[in-house]
Amino acid sequence: MILPSTPSPRPFHHPEPGSALHCEKVSLEALARHYGTPLYVYSADQIVERLGMFQQAFYGREHLVCYSVKVNSALAILKLLADRGAGFDIVSGGELERVLAAAPAAACRIVFSGVGKTEAEIDLALRAGILEINVESEAELELLAARAAKLKKKARFALRVNPDVFADTHPYISTGLREHKFGIDIRQALRIYKSVAGNRWLEAHGVSVHIGSQIRSTEPFGAAMERLNKLAGQLRREGIVLKAIDAGGGLGIDYHGGSFDAAAKVREYAEAIENGLSGFEGQLLLEPGRFLAAQAGALVARVLYVKRNGRKTFVITDAAMNDLIRPALYQAHHEIVPVRPRAGKSRTVDVVGPVCESGDFFARDRKLGPVKPGDLVALLDAGAYGMAQSSNYNTRLRPAEVLVEGGKARLIRRRETIADLLAPELAPADH
Repeated sequence: MILPSTPSPRPFHHPEPGSALHCEKVSLEALARHYGTPLYVYSADQIVERLGMFQQAFYGREHLVCYSVKVNSALAILKLLADRGAGFDIVSGGELERVLAAAPAAACRIVFSGVGKTEAEIDLALRAGILEINVESEAELELLAARAAKLKKKARFALRVNPDVFADTHPYISTGLREHKFGIDIRQALRIYKSVAGNRWLEAHGVSVHIGSQIRSTEPFGAAMERLNKLAGQLRREGIVLKAIDAGGGLGIDYHGGSFDAAAKVREYAEAIENGLSGFEGQLLLEPGRFLAAQAGALVARVLYVKRNGRKTFVITDAAMNDLIRPALYQAHHEIVPVRPRAGKSRTVDVVGPVCESGDFFARDRKLGPVKPGDLVALLDAGAYGMAQSSNYNTRLRPAEVLVEGGKARLIRRRETIADLLAPELAPADH
């Protein structure tokens, strides 16, 4: 695969001045007419291109790109990636079931992380024959050994260690310090590996780390790899030879609409990882998620009202925080653009939804081109942690999802109905 030498454009663009915004060759206006709004739209081509960037950057080393399922778990996207050789990073039994439903043959390419794995989830993973379970506590390792013995299934494990590397990101998504709930203090790892070396049902397959998410600098990744590589060397001298180092994910993107050379960023990341792993000859596992999916997706919404309250102007859309919670949860920035631009000056507005919460906003004091009720707007870079974190708050129906592939769009998730929402509930008893 030959990577582009110039920055890869985002898949959402205006083919010509004054035209409607398109995803690849498909008009968002046409999609909104056909499928309604709010609507998630994804570019398959961009997701595949981003996967290829990682595969090419690490071509000289045995590696496996394990897509982080939590960022966007649509079955169609999982199959798209599996068909191109990707593995998967999961954090729940439900995500394991999703991967098995989308791509049963990919079971051997799954790594299972998470601090609170249940007995049932561990059993499911062992029976499926996944690649590796990333263990996050000594108590979990004890449970894994017991379940492996009970099922007579050898368990390949890696300790997820905390390298105590600071990553400059939002505190909610920083995970690599000692005070975080994730992982095991790296200073305890050697002792723990040695303590289970004689267990016939446990195989010390690797060591794992994940220092956070939306990290723009590559230096912390290199520092983390140096510490894992040092640990692997200590273990090798003790007769414990690890087959894999899991670098986790966390490489960040640009949410602010500027020029973003994704291929160059991946090359810089690969260089930092490779420098940190100098001398390690095993397999490298990588867990990108946001970097593959975020900029491939947009949330399309319709303007309901434009309202002035005092000095404030509010653009009220039919999408809300239940559809995309990142701005309310993380104060995250998403570029918002009219799908069909109107002539006139931009003005400062708050873009909000109809949910009964003051926190239901997508942007505050944001410059936005002129819009009127009935117009469409697109919230860009919404392919990661958008639909995956959506909810039915206010008894709102979650959006439909559309995947654009090869210039054609197909529905990959229909819009929910009230019947879908009420189906799990028991009818009230008559009195």
